[in-house]
Amino acid sequence: MTDEEDPRPMTVSQTFRVEGMTCEHCVAAVRDEVARVRGVGEVDVDLATGRLTILADEVIDAEQVRAAVRSAGYEIAA
Repeated sequence: MTDEEDPRPMTVSQTFRVEGMTCEHCVAAVRDEVARVRGVGEVDVDLATGRLTILADEVIDAEQVRAAVRSAGYEIAA
């Protein structure tokens, strides 16, 4: 079975707000770092709102997401 044929849907959606992003480079940096977190299936980052949405097949530990965002040079809003 290939990855494209994986029948497991990404059923858990988690949303965070990222502070400090000012451009599409910022968005790409956050998206790339968060995508590396084990278990993350899809990542969407909205520059205008700072909204970071993660889709996964199980809940991702918020501290792992926070660490990934910090690695990109930004912070999760409290």
